[in-house]
Amino acid sequence: MDVSFLEPVFAAAGPYATVCADVTHTTENADAELDLRVRALTEQLTEQGAPEAVVEAVRARLTEGNEGGEAGTLKGRALVVAADGSVVLDQVLADTPARETARWAPQPELLPVLRQLAGRVPHVVVVADRVGADITVAGLADQPDEERQVEGDTFHMRKLGVGGWSQRRYMETAENQWIDNADKVAEEIDSLVRRLQPRFVLLAGDVRARQILSDRASGVWSDLVVTMDEGGRAAGADREPVERRTAELLAEHEARDIATAVEQVQGAGAHGLAVTGPPAVVEALRKGQVETLVLSDEQDDATLLVGNGPLELGVKQQDMDALGVHGEVVPAGAALVAAAVASAAGVLVVPKAALPGDEPVAAILRYTDASTPSAQ
Repeated sequence: MDVSFLEPVFAAAGPYATVCADVTHTTENADAELDLRVRALTEQLTEQGAPEAVVEAVRARLTEGNEGGEAGTLKGRALVVAADGSVVLDQVLADTPARETARWAPQPELLPVLRQLAGRVPHVVVVADRVGADITVAGLADQPDEERQVEGDTFHMRKLGVGGWSQRRYMETAENQWIDNADKVAEEIDSLVRRLQPRFVLLAGDVRARQILSDRASGVWSDLVVTMDEGGRAAGADREPVERRTAELLAEHEARDIATAVEQVQGAGAHGLAVTGPPAVVEALRKGQVETLVLSDEQDDATLLVGNGPLELGVKQQDMDALGVHGEVVPAGAALVAAAVASAAGVLVVPKAALPGDEPVAAILRYTDASTPSAQ
């Protein structure tokens, strides 16, 4: 996962409030229920010593659903608010959090957020008809979901049953118009794929429109296409089947990413292309070797030492002495995520049992050197 979207968090001054909240807004009593949940979370922050500006920022952001927000669009939400009350992270969670949390601490508690984030697999969803398409681009690390429409020409869109030569002419005209409209949609998809490099393009909507559009897919994205029979553009059309299929594809890609990363850790370690365990991973982070940080989803109470910057970190005081800096004790998960962001490394959270040797952390490396374990 690209975690560059976390950069504003670490650019802000702490302490930080980190909140994972249930913001479901689908029932008749949703406003009152949300108010109660938000009140409980903000009271926890106040009890932990968070200033009023921070508490009010959390309250205001989470109760947006009671101020004309679209009901039912969100289930879970994660916020990080800096000491001055600025909201430096606001992310949709994949589902309602298993446990709502609100924590005021010197470091943001980002590991639970990463574990519950909605799928951050870049993808494009296209709901097409014979006039055009609604296109959604989602899963980009540093950008909100984007929706756009492509509209073609509606002239001669119906195949008229007038009989004889006139009927054939009208049918051919309509078919040609459908193809012209599909070409416009295909051009837009082609541009998006070249620029954003999504992992899949889901095509839903009108059967004939999907057929024409699939035929027009260029080599840039033809291999990315997944089609489905449900979904439509008409007013009031149920988009839930499209959302459900999108979620299934995201889960498949995320599971594949995890399996690939674990395989790399297990298979590449012997060749020095991956390391496991806190000491080796910390050293690799300090040297900028880490391409992907692989964290167990069950971190214990372990800590690391962090100096003047996120890459000045160590497991023992001797590490800090070698760097010539004073080390502050920081929860290991927070320190590792901060170091990954600072070094432009990706982060992947995996089940604890997936990592070899019951280690809490591993890393896939960009390069090796003589000091890298297994590369000596």
